[in-house]
Amino acid sequence: MTADATAAALTLGSELDLLLPITALLPITALLLVSQGNPYQTLVLRGILGSVATLLYALLGAPDVALTEALVGTLLSTTLYAVALRSSMALRLEDRRTQPEPDRDAQLSAWIAPLHLRLRLQPAGESGSGCHGWLADNGQLVLLRPQLQQRLQHCPGYRQWCATGGALQIAAELNP
Repeated sequence: MTADATAAALTLGSELDLLLPITALLPITALLLVSQGNPYQTLVLRGILGSVATLLYALLGAPDVALTEALVGTLLSTTLYAVALRSSMALRLEDRRTQPEPDRDAQLSAWIAPLHLRLRLQPAGESGSGCHGWLADNGQLVLLRPQLQQRLQHCPGYRQWCATGGALQIAAELNP
């Protein structure tokens, strides 16, 4: 290293007042990241974690590591995580109703919102293997997985769904 590079890099002894709070942010952000229940907040925290690590590497005189962390650790991984969230955080249902019910769709969307899910209704016959169940006339919601039924039953919108004539069932219960 040249004399200019050595002078520009911070050392643990010379600038402890600056490095200590930045270094303390890493485990704090990591703990917040793993304890977070909202997947969209984890996305933001992952970006913050990578940015803090990038700053720390740059301050310690490792610009190559800082650049790699910024590009791969922060930008690329956060982008891939956002794409994965966008594609996976949806409740995909086959729409088997004879006519659309916008009020029922809005009620269902509000019901699944605490689970951070979006409603995606697919036309009957075009569902493929990615559907979680189907929505039939009179608010009949039929799911393929019992775990999803249990999670939906614990959401606040379940009582309102049932009170307005809706029902939640498992497909296996319909065809014993």
